[in-house]
Amino acid sequence: MTNRLTPRLALCSAALLLFTGTVAAQDYKKLHERAVVVDTHNDVLSTATMRGMDIAQDLRGKTHSDLARFKEGGVDVQVFSIFCDERFGNDTAFQFANLEIDSLYAIAARNPDKMNIVFTPKQLEHAVKQHKLAAMIGVEGGHMIAGNMANLDSLYKRGARYLTLTWNNSTAWASSAKDEWNDSVPNPHKGLNEFGRQVVRRMNQLGMMVDLSHVGEQTFWDAIRTTTKPVLVSHSCAYALCPVFRNLKDEQIKAVGANGGVIQVNFYSGFLDSSYLRRQKEFIARHQQAADALKQSGMAEYEIQDALYRKFPGEAEQLRAPFHLLIDHIDYIAKLAGVEHVGLGSDFDGIEAPPQQLNGVQDYPLVTKALLERGYTKKDIRNILGGNFIRVFKENSKK
Repeated sequence: MTNRLTPRLALCSAALLLFTGTVAAQDYKKLHERAVVVDTHNDVLSTATMRGMDIAQDLRGKTHSDLARFKEGGVDVQVFSIFCDERFGNDTAFQFANLEIDSLYAIAARNPDKMNIVFTPKQLEHAVKQHKLAAMIGVEGGHMIAGNMANLDSLYKRGARYLTLTWNNSTAWASSAKDEWNDSVPNPHKGLNEFGRQVVRRMNQLGMMVDLSHVGEQTFWDAIRTTTKPVLVSHSCAYALCPVFRNLKDEQIKAVGANGGVIQVNFYSGFLDSSYLRRQKEFIARHQQAADALKQSGMAEYEIQDALYRKFPGEAEQLRAPFHLLIDHIDYIAKLAGVEHVGLGSDFDGIEAPPQQLNGVQDYPLVTKALLERGYTKKDIRNILGGNFIRVFKENSKK
């Protein structure tokens, strides 16, 4: 009798596993579809649009993002980064910021059935209900206001709803994480000076979120002590898991939680995987001649890395962080600060190496699937995917 039943039991067990797996698959897809998915940092404007590419076209193989893939990945709200590096300086950075904003407005005007630029939480909700991409504007780098408060006001009027106080370069009024880490701050002291604190206060008054990604530790603490609104950390990870200058230490993570803010986890392999930078350095050393030639052409370090990855895709693929590390960082921040203080800020199209499996914005449902598998409740997942950011956006919008 045992011999006769064993095949039947095995068949039933296999069918049960298949059914359970199918239900789980349907569950995460349904959850992802119903959630408001927010990504707080994408660099496709500076890396593609300003170089003549049209995100209304199929850009697979060229970028991480385009309008069709935002839809495919269930992205409801995308904050587009307005960015230029330190080579622009005060004379042209603000002008370039406006050119990038012009480009986003032009894309929206050409695709009114697919996206709306939104300034307020109500406009965001309306766009989502219409099944359009709610496009928001975030300015990455305080150097883009060129030390002029009127420029800050101007960018806000044009739709900017966060300002990252620094990029990797310090300003005259705020020191960056990179400069503080290297002890190469070009100013008399680290942190915010009085003008920097005025910038934070003015942002609070306007309803512009204070973004603390990229800032030095002293700038971080000065901003936390100055702001009267919840802060945003638009694209950073946990230092304890990956000790690089761009990631937040435990006390900083706790402080964002106490402030009521939110940390949007970055997808860059170099901020997720503690072994990545060593392996990347070895990769560049293998191709030093090509790297030197690119440097002589005037490319910045991050542009050289991207070019080498495109030239040697097989090797580049092996460098990417394991997917589970992204979820580990979310877990770490959720446990330390509370699940209501973590979200997603991919940095797609601003990074040369996202984690394995996440090849572009179309792969966002995999994050929802992984969070379900880690045991997060549906409510918590909806908050991580977008609810936590929307709360902070609303709190900052209150005058």
